[in-house]
Parts: sequence; C-alpha cells; structure tokens
Amino acid sequence: MNILVINCGSSSLKFQLINAESEEVLAKGLCERIGIDGRLTYQPAGGEKEISEKAMPTHTEAIQFVIDALTNEKTGVVKSLSEIGAVGHRIVHGGEKFASSVVITEEVKKAVEECNDLAPLHNPANLIGIRVCSELMPGVPQVAVFDTAFHQTMPAKAYLYGLPIEYYKNYKVRRYGFHGTSHSFVSKRAVEFLGLDKDNSKVIVCHLGNGSSISAVVNGECVDTTMGLTPLEGVVMGTRSGNIDPAIMEFIAKKENLDIAGMMNVLNKKSGLLGLSGGLSSDFRDLNDAAQSGNEDAANAIDVLCYGIAKFVGGYVAAMNGVDAIVFTAGIGENAIPVREKVVSYLGYLGVTLDKEANGVRGEEIVISTPDSKVKVAVIPTNEELAICRETVALV
Repeated sequence: MNILVINCGSSSLKFQLINAESEEVLAKGLCERIGIDGRLTYQPAGGEKEISEKAMPTHTEAIQFVIDALTNEKTGVVKSLSEIGAVGHRIVHGGEKFASSVVITEEVKKAVEECNDLAPLHNPANLIGIRVCSELMPGVPQVAVFDTAFHQTMPAKAYLYGLPIEYYKNYKVRRYGFHGTSHSFVSKRAVEFLGLDKDNSKVIVCHLGNGSSISAVVNGECVDTTMGLTPLEGVVMGTRSGNIDPAIMEFIAKKENLDIAGMMNVLNKKSGLLGLSGGLSSDFRDLNDAAQSGNEDAANAIDVLCYGIAKFVGGYVAAMNGVDAIVFTAGIGENAIPVREKVVSYLGYLGVTLDKEANGVRGEEIVISTPDSKVKVAVIPTNEELAICRETVALV
C-alpha cells in the first residue's frame, strides 16, 4: 500500500508518497507560497528535482498539482489515484482530546477545530488539507497524527502550571508539548538500536532544530517535555526565546511601546539564537562560523543553548530517577558536532564519556559515547514522515 503523507501549513504544503511495505519514499516535494503566487518542487525517487511556478490561489490547487505530479505519465510514480491507499496528515494540536492517531471522521474534524485557538496558525491549515483531500480523493481513508498526542501520558504534576486552577478547568491551559511524532519515533528506535529493555527503560530525547524540545520517556511513555501550551516554552531555539521570566514582557513592552501582539512577535520571531547573536542568524552553522572568527555574541548564543539543554537533561534525569540513554535528533541534534560535545561535557556526573571520533559523524545513526560510558549517548535521525506513514497503516 502507498501512503501519501501531508504536512499542510498556512502557505506551504510538504508531501511524501511512501510505500508502506518497503518504507521507501517514492516521491517527495513541497508547495510554497500558496495564496501568493505558488511554486511546486517535486522529486521522484532517483529522479531529478523539478521546480515549477504554478498559480496556487488556495490549497485546493496545491493538492491537485501534487496529485497531478504523482500521476504524471513521464515523471509520476503511480498510474492513478487508486494506487494511493490512504493519506496521513500531520496535525499540530490535538489538545486533551487525542492521545493517539485516529481515522478522520466528521467528529474528529470538529474536535480538531475546537483546538484551533490552541494553535491558530497551524490547525486551521491542517484542516484545510484534510478537507481538500476528501474532495479530491473521495473514499480514500485519511488519518490524523497529532504532534501533541505522544505527550498525553504526562502526569498532572508535569503538565499543570502554577496558575489559578480555573484557567486549566475553563480554558485547558496546561503543558501539551510538541514534536510528539518525532519524540515517539526516536525514543522507540533508541530502545531497539541500543538494545534496551522496552519495559524497563529511561530515555531522554533531544529534538534540536529551528524549533527544539526535549522529552523524558519511561518505558515508552512520555513523562515530561519542555514545550508547553505553545511551542514557545523550553530551550532557546532559532528565533524563539524559550523560557524567560514572564515579567520581562511587561518591562520590555513599556520600554519599546509594544502591545501583546508586538511582544509575542519579539518572543517568537526575533529572539532565540537570532536575537542573542544580535540579528546575525538563526542558523547554527552561521553562528558557529562567526564564533570561530571571534564573534562574542555568536559564541554566547551557542553557550546559552548548550547550557540550557544540559540543564533540562539533568532535570529529566532527576524526574525519572535515572537515565539509560540520551539521544540527539533533528537538524542541530543530527549535524551540529560542537553542540553535542558541549552538552555532553556537562554530564560527567552521570559517568558519560564522549567518543570524539564517533561524534564527528553527521546525520547517521551512531553511538557517540564510549563503550565504558555509564549512560549511552546516541544520534538517531528523526523521520516524522515515516512515523506518520506507520501510524496511518496501523489504522487503515
């Protein structure tokens, strides 16, 4: 069976067609600038990348172009739509309603819509993707895979904030966590790859990219994670601040004459590595180059990031009363050799020792701790699309 995996954003749409049996990617691509002018990037497995400018006033045209590309006589990978067995959708926020993936029904769509105010940029776009696929691919089963679902096993002591309890009871203000599909995929793979006992395992997953989050996973279930009600909480990210003293908002707002929306824009778009480096870059590679050339702000940004990650790891060791494995994943986690080295340098108290040669590898599944290290440290590339494909197959 072939599964079409769709990640629908407000003005973009990423897709992959995956053969569920071989788990091979048959084709992948991206629709960009939907509602502006429109561009389709399409690449069949083993083929050339094609980029074409196509008018995409709405997501309907975008998804139609994806179907056309996949079924194209020359460069398509399937003869007709009948060869697509199901569609798996990434849904950002499932609130407390969804603790696992589900086959999409009218009730499910309604429940996702009720979570819109928790993810106003993402959920409405995710719903558009579902609606358009239903119209263009009638009768093809669709599955919703939620970014928040994996973290629904957290206990109340981990998800409640120190706020008046009526905000939770009335508005569901609590920690939800994100990147759940990645945390689930990588923590499961860590148990297999490192030969741990799945029923007696404590794993910390560091998903570090432009958006970053860390999770504590006991026996395959998440017990805590760094992102909160929104993806703004936790470690310093590309452009997001991560944890700050909440009173800073009022202080800066008065100094800079900003309203709430202006302040949120600063915290989401102008902070993190970008802000700390004086606007230099949100990309770790640029900061690393600048730091090596003597840029103090860039060096401090990297130090703040690594120190923050190490503190969360230490906190999660305490929360789980131990740890068997610490895993790095996503763009920075898989590729930024100095970040892994710096983070691990804080973990000597756990008996962790780094294998510097192994740590020199990028983007591959590898153990980077020495054989005598008391805790295993590894790099495991994430694959959210494959995880969505597997969840979809399991339900249809």
